[in-house]
Amino acid sequence: MTAKDSSPIPPCFDCATNATQRLDEMFIAMGQMKRIALGQTPAERAVFRKLHGAAHGRLVMDPNRPDSLRVGVFARDELPAWMRFSSDTGPTSPDLGSTLGIGLKVWGVDGVNALGETGDVADFIMQNFPVFFVDNAEEMCEFTYAGTVLKDYPGYLKTHPKTDGILNAMSAQVDGSVLTTQYWAILPFAFGPDRYAKYSLVPEAPPPGHPAVNVPTDDKNYLATDLANRLLDNEYRFTFMVQVVPKSAGYPLDKATEKWPTDQYPYQPVATLILPKQDVCARGQGDYGQELAFNIWRTPVEQAPQGSIAAVRKVVYNHGADVRHQANGQPLQQPTVPRTQAPPLPKDDCIVKAVIYPPIGIARIGNAPEGYVVGPEVPNPKPLMAGDDPAQNPYRDAKGRLLPQAARFRIYGVNAMGRIVRELTAADSGADITWKVHLSNQKSAWYSFQLALDIPEAASADPSTLRNPTVTDRKALVLDAGEHKIHAGQGKQSRKLVAGKFMHQGEPVYLGRMWCEEGDHRLLVTGGRGFSSSYNGTKAITFGNNEGWHDDTSDGPVDAVVRLNGMELPVTPAWIVVAPPNYGPQRKSVRTMWDLMRDMAIQAGTLPKPTRPSFTHDIYPVFERMTGLQWVNAGFAAGFGWNSANDFTKPDWIARLNDRSLANQETRRVLKNSFRHDDVDSWSPMPWPWVYGDAMSIPPAQTPRQYTSLTQTQLEFLDQWVAGDFDDDWGKVPVYTEFDQVPLDQQGDVLTRAALDFCLADAFHPGCEMTWPVRASTMYMEPFRFAHAPKGWVEPGMGAILSSDTVTIPNGPLYGQLPGGITRWMAVPWQTDTGSCRSGYDPGYDPNVPTFWPARVPNEVLTRENYRIVMDAAQPTQVRLAAFANRAAWVAPLGTTSYTDQINNMIHHFDHLGVVEVNPGPTDPEGAKLFPPLIEVEDQHIPIPDVDDTVDTKAVRTAHRTLSTKAPAPSGGGGGLRATQPVDLSRIDKVRRFPRGLR
Repeated sequence: MTAKDSSPIPPCFDCATNATQRLDEMFIAMGQMKRIALGQTPAERAVFRKLHGAAHGRLVMDPNRPDSLRVGVFARDELPAWMRFSSDTGPTSPDLGSTLGIGLKVWGVDGVNALGETGDVADFIMQNFPVFFVDNAEEMCEFTYAGTVLKDYPGYLKTHPKTDGILNAMSAQVDGSVLTTQYWAILPFAFGPDRYAKYSLVPEAPPPGHPAVNVPTDDKNYLATDLANRLLDNEYRFTFMVQVVPKSAGYPLDKATEKWPTDQYPYQPVATLILPKQDVCARGQGDYGQELAFNIWRTPVEQAPQGSIAAVRKVVYNHGADVRHQANGQPLQQPTVPRTQAPPLPKDDCIVKAVIYPPIGIARIGNAPEGYVVGPEVPNPKPLMAGDDPAQNPYRDAKGRLLPQAARFRIYGVNAMGRIVRELTAADSGADITWKVHLSNQKSAWYSFQLALDIPEAASADPSTLRNPTVTDRKALVLDAGEHKIHAGQGKQSRKLVAGKFMHQGEPVYLGRMWCEEGDHRLLVTGGRGFSSSYNGTKAITFGNNEGWHDDTSDGPVDAVVRLNGMELPVTPAWIVVAPPNYGPQRKSVRTMWDLMRDMAIQAGTLPKPTRPSFTHDIYPVFERMTGLQWVNAGFAAGFGWNSANDFTKPDWIARLNDRSLANQETRRVLKNSFRHDDVDSWSPMPWPWVYGDAMSIPPAQTPRQYTSLTQTQLEFLDQWVAGDFDDDWGKVPVYTEFDQVPLDQQGDVLTRAALDFCLADAFHPGCEMTWPVRASTMYMEPFRFAHAPKGWVEPGMGAILSSDTVTIPNGPLYGQLPGGITRWMAVPWQTDTGSCRSGYDPGYDPNVPTFWPARVPNEVLTRENYRIVMDAAQPTQVRLAAFANRAAWVAPLGTTSYTDQINNMIHHFDHLGVVEVNPGPTDPEGAKLFPPLIEVEDQHIPIPDVDDTVDTKAVRTAHRTLSTKAPAPSGGGGGLRATQPVDLSRIDKVRRFPRGLR
């Protein structure tokens, strides 16, 4: 440094004649090696440490280039290439204002290179600014000394205005995409015996529809997201430019801060760098880019770098690469061939095993003695449309009784990799199949439900004691149908699954039926008929733990014996759960059972998490389901329903949600922030979704489980969505509405999701189909598939009280399952819980939300009478609008005398409650503009005589009011008039979970 410097460099440090050694010491020993010694894992580069992504491509030489440009690398025709995009900053530092760099490695350049290596690899290193900030190695040493040793970059820059100005200009250059910026090699290179050259990569115009948007954001990693998104959709190209200058021109080689004049010596195109469409987030691709080492001296001798800074780079870059690779246990040699994509697995049609799908089948109670409806077999099935004739009701028989939902099981032959080869239950498969089903109901012999035992709030609830504790003959409380078999393919076969008498009284309890249709080897299973009874004649008095009662829900294993080509195959079994009816068959909750089980498997490490969420399959469903709940809850109708501000099914909304551009980023962020985040809004009722949680209580408990949150996976997907890091694949990927559309290799996964997407994972209080034990990873043999207890297994006793500690004992109830092990945690009988799970328990906040399970147990619905008004084009507009907005209480048929009467009415007449069916919307010109094309309507609302035969029919009709057609009624934002509920439920034990407060 000069005499004016406040802290001169000691002569012994010697930047003038020993710059290379000193820079190597400062960059590698004092920087890179120190970070490694402090535990940096994996070890990183000394500079340009932040990776944005790595892409494969090819460098194609311009066939029309003059002979004078056919030097070194450019004497070849086409070379495979890899490109590493990075910033000269730390991996966790923001992208904004960083200097961008690229390392380009090509293969096919054989011979001894300027680094002294023998191979066929050549490297180029460039940055997004045309000059360097110092001229030579000595100045670079002085600059680095000021920052690394003296910790005083400002002091140096104060006395070096040229360097300060260049660095300020570099910081001022802000790029929105690594694919739309220009790069320069900054240093001169030899170009044959009598010329020098400088290099530049110039981006070509982006493909049509993808303009050269270069807008940065404050997202810390926006460059990586932009790179991934662009290359996922389109090919990108750069023109490789060369500026050639004769040595005789006399331009100094150690003036790295200066450009060479382009008017006299213009840049000329010599090649095109082509980066094809690719997924830069593919596993291993980024790691490969990090492993690659780049050195400007790894180039043909006739293109050797020039100047003192180049000499420093030769040593420092080589030393740094060796240190990094040694620390990471990687080879020190350069790869002799570029990384290629993993070859596809070889086609293997050798069937080694049979697998039953879906892994968890869902049947549902129905009291119709004949007929059935098959449960969903695709996640987005076509709706079963209601007909004008009540006899055409797709969910009831001719007498109005509910049809049971059957679970249909298929068996697939898979190869050693577990990939589906073909369906063995197809009629022409040649397989010999014997199906086995074992249904059991253990509810009355199990423990009472107070609260989910896997949450801390369980310690504040009443203890979970044995149900019916005074009954010493515990087997008399169990309804077990035993294992039944049918041999498929031998005509229509059917087996009734009947258990013994409950408490040795009454009739044997019918738990269901299993059968195969004529010529079809697939198994169908239905459950009980909704018969619930008390052996001692007592009335039901509580939501979940009624002593002396039983119902006919059940669950158990589904297995098979499969012989193919004379050999018996090992079989991966499934499970069936018989659940309550589905009164909202087209609706899904915001967080489904499939979402929960998927998240649990991802967190347990048994299921890979997708690198990027799919908008169609991961993001949009969260929003669409909230809008869909408009048909079963008045609060959701007001907040997300037809023509509301957040009607997410509108085409313009879908387009905005699917748009990953920067212009929509703040919209995405605001929407994401509207969902519950426990560390921010915890027990507030306002965040989405407006659904009660596992520790729900009235008055609200100050716990993050007072309300439901999305799964961790769903929330992380939303974070990626905000950053634009998602596949905007709406309309580009198939959405199957019929099972016959599904490709064979996807059928297992589709059946899995279809069954579980229509199950609830909201408040496990206790739940609808299943409850909190499904969150235990020990319950599964593989993702979505319950583990089975060994034959003859005797479950260890848990004692008189089941606690959070005892429930987790090895090989206890959260491990391999016995028949009846899934539904035993649920309410007994199921009708009392279904009749208690409503919405708006605190009307002082909102009479409609939050809610429990509206997707299965509606809260407020559109009546058929009001639907007729909506469809009547002769009615005044305001009358039609008011009729559409008016929603009635779904529970109104249960009566208004008392809560006890209501739940007992539900037990005896659960089929009176309405099923919300899909109906066509108006087709008249005005109606088609005002109303949706499909409208979901309650099919009936038949008042139930109270158990004491003194029903208040006037109150029932008032609660289930229908608008008059003579005058307009008040209209509201989607919710409209809410049916009154004279029975106050705010003090029932369902919602008074912590009588002594939270501990």
